[in-house]
Amino acid sequence: MTDPTKMLDGIRVLDFTQYLAGPASTRMMVELGADVIKVEQPPFGDPMRAQAPRKNRRSGSFIQQNRGKRDLCIDLSTDAGVATVRELVGHVDVVVENFTPGVMARRGLDYESLKAINPEIIMASVSGFGQTGPMASRGSFDFIAQAYSGIMHVTGDPDGPPMFVGTGLGDTNAGVHAFAGIGYALFHRDRTGEGSHIDISMVDALFHMHENNVQATSITDGDYAPMRAGRHYGPVAPAGSFRGPDGWIVLLCGVNQIANLWDALGQPQLADDPRFATNDTRIDHRDALTEIIETWMATFDSNDAVLAAFEKARVPCGPVLNPADAITHEYFVERGMIREAQDDLTGPFAIPGFPIAISGQRPNDDLRAPNLGQDNTEVLRDILGYDDATIDDLVKQRVLGSKPR
Repeated sequence: MTDPTKMLDGIRVLDFTQYLAGPASTRMMVELGADVIKVEQPPFGDPMRAQAPRKNRRSGSFIQQNRGKRDLCIDLSTDAGVATVRELVGHVDVVVENFTPGVMARRGLDYESLKAINPEIIMASVSGFGQTGPMASRGSFDFIAQAYSGIMHVTGDPDGPPMFVGTGLGDTNAGVHAFAGIGYALFHRDRTGEGSHIDISMVDALFHMHENNVQATSITDGDYAPMRAGRHYGPVAPAGSFRGPDGWIVLLCGVNQIANLWDALGQPQLADDPRFATNDTRIDHRDALTEIIETWMATFDSNDAVLAAFEKARVPCGPVLNPADAITHEYFVERGMIREAQDDLTGPFAIPGFPIAISGQRPNDDLRAPNLGQDNTEVLRDILGYDDATIDDLVKQRVLGSKPR
């Protein structure tokens, strides 16, 4: 059987991305076997290399997003640098970039220019607001995308300020969308021979995640108003986070699970309480129901005991885990979602695993993040046939750069 983690073996990617949104997509490609060449600008490269926390001047964030990539540090503000990259375009399948729209075009590296060199090229452009529209020229970061998409508006307490999600949701979500788009573009190219330009907006990707807020507002002619609901989920009760003996527990009981909750609580009479007869009445009396549940939970010595009682009664529930606790949690360990990144300067440390198991397989852990420009010679010699004298001349002109980190 063909190794499913090598599905992209033979696919070569020119990766102009930096920070998080772009590298998150090419990271997934390299884990499926693609040859990803990360292009960085001297003298410092991807700003993520300086991201804290660092150990021995190496960033864990950079390592996590760039493991397994080859590194070409080349000055794209020079004619020689751009000319060299344009040569490389004829030898790659995919180009990924996450600059503000217009940056690649000013260097003659936009999709139309690259398509003239390689008609089958697939280019993915990841940006805050997309390649078209009235806001395309604006720069953006993750939290700005969370704000524009409405994700912040529905996150937090109803009487408090809107809050951003406590992780790079916009960046990583856009990266996964780009990864998916590239896969389908490769499939389309196999069938038709045509390349594609993929336009990924962080705002669009986040906006697409609204399961209820957009359609509910429209279908009710504005009577439904999306709003922050704090620790509870608005459309269902009980649904949300509940205070346990030593932390927080999430549970959600719809129509088909509510009888199980009454059994778990040992209070079957609640089924006949008019306050809790339907989902709508449970929403109206959410505070009273929350008090009943939390009072019952307080009779246990630990969250684990509460969860065991809920699970015995088949009540959908789970602990609110600190990500730091996930490193040793049996679920993440058994599923391969905690793995060890290797690096000569930092030593081994835990990172999240690959989230897609194909035929039960997940990528190996032997990928290493590159030093700045460590593969300059290998890339230019092996792909373009440059001799040592030509490469040395580019170094002397400071078109090529490198650092031992």
